[in-house]
Amino acid sequence: MPTERVPVLVAGAGTVGLAATLCLARQGVPALAVERRAGISIHPRATGFGVRTMEIFREAGLADEIRAAAASLAGRAGTISVETLAGADPAALVPRRPPASAQPAAAQFSPTSGVACAQDRLDPVLLAAARRLGAAVRYDTEVATVEQDGAGVTATLVARDGGARSTVRADYAIAADGAESGVRHAFGIPSSGPGLTGHSLINALFEADLGALVRGHDDFLLCEIRTPAAPGLFIRVRDSHRWVYHFTYDPARGESPADFSPERCRELIRAAIGLPDYPVEVLSVLPYRVGARVADRFQEGRVFLAGDAAHVVPPTGGYGLNAGIADAHNLAWKLALVLAGRATPALLATYDAERRPVARFTMDQSLLRMAHPHLHWDASRVAERAEVGIAEQDVVHLGYRYTSAAVVAPETAPPSLDRLALDLDGAPGTRVPHAWVTWRGERRSTLDLVESRFTLLAGPGGGAWCAAAAAAAARAGLDLAAYRVGPDGDAVDPDGAWAAAAGLRPDGALLVRPDGFVAWRTAGGAERPAEVIAAALRQILGDAARLGR
Repeated sequence: MPTERVPVLVAGAGTVGLAATLCLARQGVPALAVERRAGISIHPRATGFGVRTMEIFREAGLADEIRAAAASLAGRAGTISVETLAGADPAALVPRRPPASAQPAAAQFSPTSGVACAQDRLDPVLLAAARRLGAAVRYDTEVATVEQDGAGVTATLVARDGGARSTVRADYAIAADGAESGVRHAFGIPSSGPGLTGHSLINALFEADLGALVRGHDDFLLCEIRTPAAPGLFIRVRDSHRWVYHFTYDPARGESPADFSPERCRELIRAAIGLPDYPVEVLSVLPYRVGARVADRFQEGRVFLAGDAAHVVPPTGGYGLNAGIADAHNLAWKLALVLAGRATPALLATYDAERRPVARFTMDQSLLRMAHPHLHWDASRVAERAEVGIAEQDVVHLGYRYTSAAVVAPETAPPSLDRLALDLDGAPGTRVPHAWVTWRGERRSTLDLVESRFTLLAGPGGGAWCAAAAAAAARAGLDLAAYRVGPDGDAVDPDGAWAAAAGLRPDGALLVRPDGFVAWRTAGGAERPAEVIAAALRQILGDAARLGR
């Protein structure tokens, strides 16, 4: 049978697989993603997307479309706790929210904000965008075998609707095929961490008009049910009609997922509502166990792990899916440059070096929140949170830093857990500082200037750095933009505050990678700037021969 050839094969087209396919397509790499399910899952397993994730989607031009898809959840927040929903006292329907003084402060540090959006609303947006850019996504198709050699990856695909087999040859592969990743198991990559934690759970997706039961108090996202007949948690996934209900079962008593048919789940949901005949339609039932583990390596030759295939994170905090999307964003530009011959495969080794420590930090933060739920929900208890090591919410999403060969002289001190400003200070390895500037008459964020390519951002007196970077990039065949940021710069920053926040004197500069992270910084001017920039690019790109010396 003929062999299909693609630059990158993505195993799995859930949210992370689609994000990887989209990020690759935006870098000019038309990947093929295959998914064993018949289509996009209707069952959302996550509904919260943090500020860094929305920066990635905003960069792709999708932020407005995603917010429109999430409109029914806009403005809803907080948790209520009742015996049953129908029997609740109106006073109990006012959701618990953290004090205004403890709300996340990302607005100062980012051009966007997080959003509550169910996966079944997000995934169609990602799918359509990836296909518009030339990516292929194939459903009802499973990766049956995968092997690699020094020149590429060979996978056997099986069509689940009829069993037809085909062969794909790819330069590289990304395993985004979930927590029980068949690709990860095929290459024998072990994982470390606590493993399965907590109770055995059922997640039932259903439709019912719960808004009609709460007499105008309909702005909560979560509802804890305390009745002994059906204790659990309602989570809103769309307006007041579509929800998921989480509840436990006990294998020690002989219970198993098979005991919870849609009919049985409907009975339990009605018991939680408090009305035995209330109209409820169960759409899907998903058993799961909370897990916590990180793969011991994220790369095996030409195969890379992303999302749940790389790290399983407890749901407390909602960090797992966000971390998976950041995996995809980190890896895509590196693959694109290597495939184009602009970097050596040494650049790909930085994916594991950068993303695996972030995955462990993310997992640890979720575990701390599981152990101290009262501190997770009340961000105003700053001293108690600091004592146990709980980071501020936006620090988990934005404050991490990379240490790898793709960063020149990275900042190795651990990030501040409660002061995001200290984490986004322009140091190599951190996400470039945000400020609103005027460029060509338009209000733009400094993140917008990056536009998925290498970018040199200099202080108002850093013209020599801009010229040197443009010359070095031209020799290397790289797409690079350069801007002076300041009161009279190309990007106008009226009070010059951005350069100070980035740790620069007026003649300083920093080099930003296509993923928005600072790769190199000089506080001020230097002799022979062209040589300095060329040396930095050689290191970042794995000493690619075309960069010269």
